[in-house]
Amino acid sequence: MKRQHSSHGGAHNSAESCIALIDARFLAWLQGQTEAAQDNTRQHLLTLLGHALVNNGLDLNLRRIYWYSDSAEDQVVDAQISRAVLPHSQDGGVSILRALGADLKRLAERQACEHILVGSDDERLLSLIDEAQLHGVAVHLLADEASRNMNQLQRDDPGWARLLSQADHRVVLGAQNLRDGAQPRHGNAAVHAAPAMDPEQLREQLNTVIQAWWADEPEDLREELREELHNTRGIPQEVDRQLLLGVRRVLERALSFQEKKLLREMVRDLVLGPQTPAANAAPQDDHMD
Repeated sequence: MKRQHSSHGGAHNSAESCIALIDARFLAWLQGQTEAAQDNTRQHLLTLLGHALVNNGLDLNLRRIYWYSDSAEDQVVDAQISRAVLPHSQDGGVSILRALGADLKRLAERQACEHILVGSDDERLLSLIDEAQLHGVAVHLLADEASRNMNQLQRDDPGWARLLSQADHRVVLGAQNLRDGAQPRHGNAAVHAAPAMDPEQLREQLNTVIQAWWADEPEDLREELREELHNTRGIPQEVDRQLLLGVRRVLERALSFQEKKLLREMVRDLVLGPQTPAANAAPQDDHMD
């Protein structure tokens, strides 16, 4: 029986097929959702992603979703296959990289579909995506609104920009997709404009999230991070994603561009300690981008 998708207005007799590989943790960051809200997302995920594809110019038959999560899955959702992975804090994302990467490789080698939609920001997928494309499969990546300005993104988050640049299409999961799709916890969660907030109150909220993250970091990872920050003006992609998600949960909104800058500066100050004027030059230059 041919699958129909109401958002496309009828049967997909001629539409090319697509299979989605979605990291639950990444999707939560993308939508600014709590873990509890993910239950609602899964029930509407096929519709949400279908709308996102159409709104980004891709009229495809989304046949199936593979869902990678470290949470116990007690839901059975049509056209979704759950893959259990270890928490990122335990293995740095290795288990999900292997699971999602293996599925991506098999789907491409077996030519199981013409298109694959990947929901992940792990730059280690770059070579696997390239290999799938060499097998003739179009690989698209879920992204946020920041991906609409790739020049700026390359300066702010070069790792994420490199991964997105490999995609055949960047599928932006913006506010319109959320309204049409999964009825998220916050109706305009993906909108990046933020309401005004007292600067001191904001700094206090950011500091709470940063301190909680730092307290959970083992000493060996702290040392690795210190070494890395001495050699770069940014902060590692995964740390950035983790903190942005934590702040979203506290503030119940996304951060503005300048607020993200402040967050990253506060992280550097905490990890590296008081900086000399020369050491602070790189973050100051970053404001000029």
